Amino acid sequence: MEAIVLYPSPGMGHLISMVEVGKLLLTHHPSFTIIILITTPPFNAGSTASYIAAVSATTTSISFHQLPIISLDPAAYDSVEALMRDLIHLNNVHADASLTAISLTSTVHSLIIDLFCYPALEIAAKLNIPAYYFFTSGASCLALYLHMPSIHRNTTENFKNLNTLFHLPCLPPIPLNHLPEPMLIRDTTVYDFLINCTTHLAKSAGIIINTFETLEPKAVKALSKGFSIPDGPNQTPPVFCIGPLIDTNKGRSKGNGDDDDDKGIECLKWLDSQPSQSVVFLCFGSMGLFSKKQLMEIAVGLEKSGQRFLWVVRNPPSINKNQGFTAGPDPALDSLLPEGFLDRTSDRGLVVKAWAPQVEVLNHDSVGGFLTHCGWNSVLESICAGVPMVAWPLYAEQKFNKILLVEELKLAMPVNESESGFVSAEEVEKRVRELMESKEGNSLRNRTMAKRKEAVAALREGGPSRAALAQLLKCWA
Repeated sequence: MEAIVLYPSPGMGHLISMVEVGKLLLTHHPSFTIIILITTPPFNAGSTASYIAAVSATTTSISFHQLPIISLDPAAYDSVEALMRDLIHLNNVHADASLTAISLTSTVHSLIIDLFCYPALEIAAKLNIPAYYFFTSGASCLALYLHMPSIHRNTTENFKNLNTLFHLPCLPPIPLNHLPEPMLIRDTTVYDFLINCTTHLAKSAGIIINTFETLEPKAVKALSKGFSIPDGPNQTPPVFCIGPLIDTNKGRSKGNGDDDDDKGIECLKWLDSQPSQSVVFLCFGSMGLFSKKQLMEIAVGLEKSGQRFLWVVRNPPSINKNQGFTAGPDPALDSLLPEGFLDRTSDRGLVVKAWAPQVEVLNHDSVGGFLTHCGWNSVLESICAGVPMVAWPLYAEQKFNKILLVEELKLAMPVNESESGFVSAEEVEKRVRELMESKEGNSLRNRTMAKRKEAVAALREGGPSRAALAQLLKCWA
């Protein structure tokens, strides 16, 4: 049996991305068997069981191998990254046993891991299996991350205190304090873990990127032509831009059961009654949580804007630090939003609790703008739907994605926030109006529609993403 083994980090988002890689490989090499190693996190961020069952039922060449559950107390950790670090390191012995067992009965052509699972590189080397990364952000972010070990070695201060611009020819200037939050303070185990993650990227046989060549031409060209890694290997490993990889069924019966299915039906039915390109969609990812004060401010800004809107609202962060790890209950909208807001805006707005079928919403004809946290999957989904963005980054590499979208790609306008990260109602009103009514908003819309066409072309026969995939498959022939 010819097999490709995929090893994602724990969590639904990481799993879905890897499954899409597996599906794509099978489309062009159906004789492969795809085996996905599953790590069960010690917190409930949304069960993967129903999703795994659905994939298994529809794609029989993809199988899932559940690694033994490791018991860790989320309350003992200050961040998801800290918990992830311990979980992945403790799980490495189980990943070793599984990959060894699989290699006894199958010809394993490759192990594909994501950024956090770098300890598995040693397993692959021991078993003489080529190891590749699937990098779930863009080529520009990869270029930055490949330079992180050098930045680390040449800087002694905390990045949080540095507004110094980092210059790389293929990137817009980046303030170092715009790096992911866990990387801003040195001398922590999480910081060391993330530096190790970036250091090991260059040690793989290749890096598969969820982007397409014409979206990030400068970064892709630099990476493909032998991008220099300071103080490391002479150049980066081969890169394969095979995107955009999007789960086109995302949100269809994949929430948390019948209640989410009902929400999806409600959203789409409401959108059916709205004029073309008239609705701004607000959604900030499963971990994009706002304080009650910020939710109030967003509501006031939306109401004053006079624009039609579809807004996904989640509960504010809890004082219980487990809140960041768990899927909480649906929000009580009446207590979180201004009194009378829902009634006053009922003729032009819809607020849904916790979840909406994002891909379907973005592709609906009535949606004309997207207020987003700039998660890379959301960025690609918006581009592939031809919907321009307002960039409001919240966590991970999203501040970098905002700079890329606003300054380099010119597919979004920024939200301006205070030093504490608070965004005023006036700013929400201004940006929503500009996106939906101004010449700048229309220019962004035209540029995004052009990128949408390029994304479609990239995946066609003869397109650059199809060619990159063919080149990748040749490596395993």
